[in-house]
Amino acid sequence: MSGLAFIGFGEAGQAFAGSVTRARLARVSGFDVDRGRAKAMTALGVTPGTRDGALAGAGAVWCLVTADRAAEAAAECAAHLMPGALWLDGNSCSPGTKAQACAAIEAEGGRYVDVAIMAPVHPLRAGVPLLLAGSHAEAGAEVLRTLGMKPAVVGDTVGQASTIKMMRSVMIKGIEALTAEFLLGARKAGVEERVLASLQASDPGFDWAARSAYNLERMAQHGNRRAAEMREVARTLRELGLPDRMAAATADWQAQVGALGLALDGKAAPEVNADALLAALER
Repeated sequence: MSGLAFIGFGEAGQAFAGSVTRARLARVSGFDVDRGRAKAMTALGVTPGTRDGALAGAGAVWCLVTADRAAEAAAECAAHLMPGALWLDGNSCSPGTKAQACAAIEAEGGRYVDVAIMAPVHPLRAGVPLLLAGSHAEAGAEVLRTLGMKPAVVGDTVGQASTIKMMRSVMIKGIEALTAEFLLGARKAGVEERVLASLQASDPGFDWAARSAYNLERMAQHGNRRAAEMREVARTLRELGLPDRMAAATADWQAQVGALGLALDGKAAPEVNADALLAALER
């Protein structure tokens, strides 16, 4: 294959760039609106450049921006793609947003692939499970296998992969938000030990203390990005004719915690992370 480009170079882009097989790549390039990420690109063997420069010569493009910028990124990049270039949209967006991005890419001769990243990119990196959908999903899967990645095609309609991710996020990100609500309330009331003990007794197969601390750390580090994703989840539910009450509330919690800019330790005692969040929320 020819070159590989990254549009967006946050956690996922860096994880993939540092672990994919490059034997058949002529060039790996990248662009991020945050120019400060050029240093990370260079460290990982990615040539930083302008948007147009990064796309030049790229037969495959990973789009890994934030959910609220995915359609915009597709619209801005479409006219600058090589003819037939694969646009691997790994953003956590609703099927409607993915269809909008697909229309922009394919109107300019690109080949759009709906990609859902189905687990945290660390520690798996290139080994993270990927679901692909769309009329070019098989072609995308072939390229990703060449890069040493783990794709599985789930359908030929754009939106099929993203819907699976969206519905999963109702549960995964929703549990994080519920964790914040119950643990902060319990800690402030001075009853967190008894609440955690009760939960552990009810569900002994789940380490409630460890998971609660981890969930708060995830929200603190990635809450802004998760909030954007959950707004897309809410949109997905509305597109299905269902209420989005839990998804909308989850987006609010994720945004509020993410905006605090805290660096928490996912392996700390749950009360340590709860205290840090409470102190920040009450400032």
